[in-house]
Amino acid sequence: MRICLLTPEPGHPLLAATTALLTPRHQVESLDPGATDPAGPDRLADVYLLKARTPRALALARRLEARGAPVINSAAATELCQDRSRMAELARAAGLPFAVTRTAGSIGELTGPGGLPAAGFPLVVKSRHSRRHDLVAKAEDLGRLEQLARDWPDEPVVVQPFTANSGWDQKLWVIAGQVFAARRRSELAAADRGPAQPLTPADLPADRLDLVRRVGAVFGLDVYGVDLLDGAGEPLIVDVNAFPGIRGQAGAPEALAALALRAAAEGPASRGTAGTGLPGQPRAGAPARADA
Repeated sequence: MRICLLTPEPGHPLLAATTALLTPRHQVESLDPGATDPAGPDRLADVYLLKARTPRALALARRLEARGAPVINSAAATELCQDRSRMAELARAAGLPFAVTRTAGSIGELTGPGGLPAAGFPLVVKSRHSRRHDLVAKAEDLGRLEQLARDWPDEPVVVQPFTANSGWDQKLWVIAGQVFAARRRSELAAADRGPAQPLTPADLPADRLDLVRRVGAVFGLDVYGVDLLDGAGEPLIVDVNAFPGIRGQAGAPEALAALALRAAAEGPASRGTAGTGLPGQPRAGAPARADA
């Protein structure tokens, strides 16, 4: 099999470990979407792993899909997870316990007349479009919101009510239905976040595992992460990420290698569409062996 990594960082720990499992029995190569001909390679690989989220990477993935190549995750699902407004809309429409989310073209829209009432604080302000070094901040009052408006004057944002919690996020990652988990200090924590603390699926209630797997079905994702807070009475989803790093999780490279081989063997024809209308919905099935 020929497996291609769409990434500028093929040495990322998850990808490097997956590559080591697949070779030399299978051919693993990488393409940097930022340095590749936009038309894509002349000869298609059997499967592509999309570990990049730039517009150029998404455009390349779409061209590969149009030529019949299986791409994990699909370009459409990856792009959707970069738009926190669309993410919240889809999740809540599907009945997932996602944080109530309001969208604004800029923070300034929220500070003037008709903006947020004092009773709306504290709240969490995030860049609408998820990317490296984007805005994620807590606003305790109008003064803090006005400061953020000055620092990020033209930034489209979403705002969510702040949920009182322990200061730790539950980070859950899924590869083809297999769940990995850890606890990590919230991005809103004043102290250094430090390393993630491992959890095992046995540490989580069964309904929590069912919930994160359902996220994949709703969003049409094979490889993804879900950030959870313990809300009042039920867990609260605050973010969904397509193809996150999943560092330091035993078994994750093996799960990714098996997924790549299964997708390559099945081809694009067997990958149906989700009820949400997203292409590339993964088809359930037992994982293949990485040494097959």
